[in-house]
Amino acid sequence: MRSNRIFALYTLASLAAWTVVAGSFATAQSSLPHASAEDRAEALAIFKQLIEINTTDTPQGNVTTATAAMQKRFLDAGFPAEDVLLLGPDPRKQNLVVRYRATGTPSEKPVLFLCHIDVVQALRSDWSTDPFQFIEKDGYYYGRGTQDMKESDAALVDTFLRLHREGYTPKRDLILALTADEEGGKFNGASWLVQNHRDLVDAAYVINPDSGGVELDHGRAAVAAVEATEKVYSDFQITATNRGGHSSLPRPDNAIYELTAALNKLATHIFPFELNEVTRTYFKNLAEHEKGETADDMKAILATPPDMDAAARLSQEPTFNANFRTTCVATRLNAGHANNALPQTAQAIVNCRIFPGHSPEEIRQQLIALFDDPNLSVKYVSDAGVVSDIAPERKPIAPPAPIAEVFEPLTRITDAIWPGTPVTPVMESGASDSIYFAQAGIPSYGYSAIALERDDVRAHGQDERLPVDSYWKSLDFFYAFTKALGGE
Repeated sequence: MRSNRIFALYTLASLAAWTVVAGSFATAQSSLPHASAEDRAEALAIFKQLIEINTTDTPQGNVTTATAAMQKRFLDAGFPAEDVLLLGPDPRKQNLVVRYRATGTPSEKPVLFLCHIDVVQALRSDWSTDPFQFIEKDGYYYGRGTQDMKESDAALVDTFLRLHREGYTPKRDLILALTADEEGGKFNGASWLVQNHRDLVDAAYVINPDSGGVELDHGRAAVAAVEATEKVYSDFQITATNRGGHSSLPRPDNAIYELTAALNKLATHIFPFELNEVTRTYFKNLAEHEKGETADDMKAILATPPDMDAAARLSQEPTFNANFRTTCVATRLNAGHANNALPQTAQAIVNCRIFPGHSPEEIRQQLIALFDDPNLSVKYVSDAGVVSDIAPERKPIAPPAPIAEVFEPLTRITDAIWPGTPVTPVMESGASDSIYFAQAGIPSYGYSAIALERDDVRAHGQDERLPVDSYWKSLDFFYAFTKALGGE
C-alpha cells in the first residue's frame, strides 16, 4: 500500500453516500421499550460475571472461561446445542458463536454482531480498585472491560436471551460472535473464524460495537459516530546496543541514553496534518453542532488550504488529534542486565496508529530517519509477536455504503435516546476486528451505543469505568436495534 493508492480502494459512490449520511435518514422521536427490572437484573448479572472473569492474554487469563459461561446461559435458556458453538485453535481461547434462527427459510443473509471478549492486562497495583472486580461507585461501573468491550458483550448476550424468552422470531438469522485475542495474542478469533469457519459467520453485514458511539461534551451528546474506516495498527521494536562496561566509568553513549534520546525525539515529533473523506465529513457534521472557537476552527481546517493554527488548537483534544494524523507512542521499556553495569541493550516498543494511506513500512522508515542513529534498529512486531526487519503492507478498511436497513433504525433509535444528536461517519483511531470481515468482502459498521465524555475514555487505562446510565441506554438501544435488523 502507498499513500496515493489507498483511496483507489474507496468507491466514489461509497464516499458520496457517507458525506450525506447524517441527513439521509429522517428521524422521528419516539419512545423505546425499556428493559424491565427483571431484564435489567439479568443484564447486570451478565456484565458483572464477564468483568470478573480474567480474559487477558496472560497465564492468569482464560477466554474460554468466559465464553463457556455465556454458552451455559444460552443452553439453559433453551437454545439448541448446535446453535451455540465453542470453537477455536487453542483450549484457552475458544470463541463462542450463537445463531438465533429465523422461522422457515430466510430470504436474507444473516446479521452478525461481532464482539471480542478478551481485555487488556490490568495490574491491581495500578488501580484504586481490583480491575477484575465489578464495582458500582459514584454513578459508574468500574472494572477492566467496562469500556472495551464487555459492556456491549453483556448487552448483546442479554438482548439475545431476552428476545428468545419473549418468543421473538426474526425474519433472518442473527449471529453473535464472542471472540478471543482482539487485544493481542496468537489466536485472533475473528480472523480464525473467517478463515476456518466462514459458514458460521458469513453475513450480509457486521455490526461491531468495538468502535463508534456517542461522544459527550460536558453531558451534551455532541455526535453519534459510526466507524467508516480505521487506522492501521502497528508495533515497532526499537533496540539500542552498546559494548557496555563498568558503571563506575559512565559514558554518554550507553544504550539507555541512546534509546531515551530517540524516544524524546519521538515525544516531540508531530506527524503531518491530514484529512480524508471520512474525517472531513466527521468534522463538517460536528461543526454544525459546536459553538464558538471550536466550531470556527473545525470550519477553518476544512478550508483550502487548511488553517494550521486552527488544527493546532483542535489537536489539544486527543480525540481530534488522533483524527488528524498518524500517532506513535512508546508503550514498553526494557534495559540493562545488572545494577552495576552499563547497559548493553535497551529496548522499547513503539505503538503506531497509522493514518489510512500510509503503510507500516513507510512509517518504519520515517522512524529510522527521525532517530538518525546507526546504533538503533527499528523492527516490526506482528500481532503474534514475531519480529521482522520489514513491515508488511496492510490495507485499511474501505468505507462500506451506509445502507438504509442499518442506518434508518440506527438513526431513529439513537435520536430517541439522544434527541437531535447527529449521526456521522468517523475514522476509528484505534483498530478492530472489522478489518478481517472487510477483507473478506463483508461490510462492517462500528457502533457501540455507549456514551462517554471525550475526556474520560479509559479503555486500556487505569480505573476503567462506564457511567451506569450509559449501560442501560445501550441495552435499550441494542434491544430495539436487533429487533429492527432482524425484522419486527
